[in-house]
Amino acid sequence: MRTFFMIALLTASTATLAAGPQTEDLQSVIKAQQEQIDLLLKQLDQTREVVMELKEQVEANAQVANEANEKAEILADNMEGQSPYAAADKQFAGYDRSGTSSFGGYGELHANSLENKLTGEDSNQLDLHRFVLYFAHDFNERTRFMSELEIEHALSGDGKPGEVEIEQAYVEYDWAQNQSLRAGVFLIPVGILNETHEPPTFYGVERNPVEKNIIPTTWWEGGLQFHGGFADAWRYDAAVHSGLYTDADDNYAIRAGRQKVAKAKLDSGAATGRIRWLGVPGLELAASIQYQGDITQETDPTAGSAWLYTGHVSWRHKAFGLRALYAGWSLAGEGPEDIGADRQNGWYIEPSWRFSQKWGVFARYNRWDNKAGNSDDTEYAQWDFGVNYWPHPNVVFKLDYQDQDAPDGKNELDGWNLGVGYQF
Repeated sequence: MRTFFMIALLTASTATLAAGPQTEDLQSVIKAQQEQIDLLLKQLDQTREVVMELKEQVEANAQVANEANEKAEILADNMEGQSPYAAADKQFAGYDRSGTSSFGGYGELHANSLENKLTGEDSNQLDLHRFVLYFAHDFNERTRFMSELEIEHALSGDGKPGEVEIEQAYVEYDWAQNQSLRAGVFLIPVGILNETHEPPTFYGVERNPVEKNIIPTTWWEGGLQFHGGFADAWRYDAAVHSGLYTDADDNYAIRAGRQKVAKAKLDSGAATGRIRWLGVPGLELAASIQYQGDITQETDPTAGSAWLYTGHVSWRHKAFGLRALYAGWSLAGEGPEDIGADRQNGWYIEPSWRFSQKWGVFARYNRWDNKAGNSDDTEYAQWDFGVNYWPHPNVVFKLDYQDQDAPDGKNELDGWNLGVGYQF
């Protein structure tokens, strides 16, 4: 039976090969299929080349995006804890402006319970220290207006403790990529707190005494300021502006010389320059210098020019934070020299620990002297210890204790400070 099937199969195969037309049809089909296969292989090679080009482009785009993200992360880390509308670096971090106008503000309420060690008297006070409204308007993508209206101590007028002030009011024009010009009233680019002093951005109820008495925060002037960045991590500021006006009646004290651009004397202007480096996430290194031709606005022939030098570091690494600053003035003339006010300087160091999103503690040591050129003891020192609680990133409750060491015969204030602050 098996032999029979093999003979039948062989006979059928022979018959098929003998059919010439059927063989030719089969060869034609095979040839057509081969041509289609060749065409498909050619198309596959072309597709493979396109895919490889797209892959290379995607990888290149991904590298550019990663570099941009790294730069943005560096800037974001350095901006952590800043005001939500601080203009200093937003243009470099890719912030998207929604709409043409914006509104914001900040404020703080303080309760102070201090004892004067010199007189033995207690001072217990509740004060709406600041209420600030911020307004901005974008005329177009390159031109904008910034302003701040501030009320200090809640109530102003004759015999009242408060003031109404315009802290900022300037037009900013982006004349090139990452380069801008400001014209109007602006905060002087010195120190840590002078430009960024909203309550949730720093430790302690009161602003530190070094930046208050030496720089002096908050300090604004009217003029022109160039602001920009270069080489990814570098920022610069260069400004010409109105200057301070202090004299012998004020012991040439720096803080007393702020004119606040209110019919300010302009017999002697000033110039300020600052450079900052933000190359490591969470770290800012900065130095500034200012020169004024005559700090008495040509009213005191025994006084003259003044130089200000500042340097600071602000660093945050995970939960640990550190701020340190030095500021020093050099005043020319016999008038300041005779009372020791020719040199006025101060410094502080402030470590902190943010042990959760909501809780942080700090300690700060401050030393300052507005008559450092005097051989007598005129230097102040102060320890501050405290805690901040943020129920929201833009709302903070603060409690701290200050221990002051004053020169002989001067008021020495020790005690507790309690405060609440916000920004929006």
